[in-house]
Amino acid sequence: MLNFLTLKPTAFGLDLSDFSLKIAQLKRKGAEFDLASFGEAEIPEGVIEGGEIKNEEALTRIVRQAVSRVRGKKIRTEEVIVSLPEEKAFLRLIQFPKMAKEELEKAVSFEAENHIPIPVKESCLGFEVVEPLVNHLDHFDLLLAAVPQKIVDPYVRALRAAGLKPCAMEIESSSTSRALIKNGLTTNPVLLIDFGATRTGLIVFSGRSIRFTSSLPISSSDLTRALASKLNLDFAAAEKVKINCGLEAKTKVRLEEKTGDSQLEKEILEDHQVSQILAPVLLQLVSEIKNFLDFYYSHTSHEHLSPSRHEIKRVLLSGGGSNLKGLDRHLARELGLPVVLGNPWINILDDPQERVPEAYLRRSLSYTNALGLALRGIMADYD
Repeated sequence: MLNFLTLKPTAFGLDLSDFSLKIAQLKRKGAEFDLASFGEAEIPEGVIEGGEIKNEEALTRIVRQAVSRVRGKKIRTEEVIVSLPEEKAFLRLIQFPKMAKEELEKAVSFEAENHIPIPVKESCLGFEVVEPLVNHLDHFDLLLAAVPQKIVDPYVRALRAAGLKPCAMEIESSSTSRALIKNGLTTNPVLLIDFGATRTGLIVFSGRSIRFTSSLPISSSDLTRALASKLNLDFAAAEKVKINCGLEAKTKVRLEEKTGDSQLEKEILEDHQVSQILAPVLLQLVSEIKNFLDFYYSHTSHEHLSPSRHEIKRVLLSGGGSNLKGLDRHLARELGLPVVLGNPWINILDDPQERVPEAYLRRSLSYTNALGLALRGIMADYD
């Protein structure tokens, strides 16, 4: 995939975001893989902001402690594959004249200046040649990614200070796609929606590659904040309402709201009140997704596909926020497309639909990126 830094092929996955980290390590089990280790930890506000590390020492302590406290088998390797923030990355699919591979790296470094808004010398640059589905192309499709060096360096320093060796770094869309796309191949474009706690990642995957991405400043936390504001609740209580009620609940939840030294019980009618409060945020989310799709259709080459197969036919949801009850059905209605929960075990286990219970699948959606990184870590190489 898109290599910014590569040393050795054995590693566990570390997914870092503004407010949490996830760890996953896989092991081989016959013809398939199995989960060896996993863990998570909260990251306090101010340590990472918008994907940019603000407190390296604090992050080092959190990572070191989280690695030592994983569930399952103890992590004995120092090698780690870490995600880089999508909102700080520049991803472009460009067409390149066919040439010998030994000439390609030098040519890409020169041509990249025309496609990314930062100087190549100030960025970590990665690329991959996309294998076409059809053989009539007279050019390479090249997936080019760049992250500013000033963003990458603090990640490397913090991880090394924690006693780890970052053997590969990649943007979140790469790990998400690896986890959710069966065998890394689709004949029709698929839209992946990574609905997280701080942002929403949009990815169009087609053929054997990412084709288009965007990062939206709309998140599941925005839904929680809307509830907290309208219902006069703290964030934790509002999160409980959101989780318990969702968009289509027909029950009532009793909450305790602290007022001074006393506690008052509030009864909330979730079946209509909660969904009404969440509606403006969801309306904005749907609007941004539609704008993204319009831009994709009008600005992206579809030469790698036959004419009848360039339209998106399916949407996969991932990220912790995708567990909101009724979100898949709501998006399906608004987008006019089939929307289902993605399965981050699809490239790990045989028959994951049969072997992974729905409750466990929903819990693991927040581990999608970590599992995608772990998949890369167990592969024979990182190319």
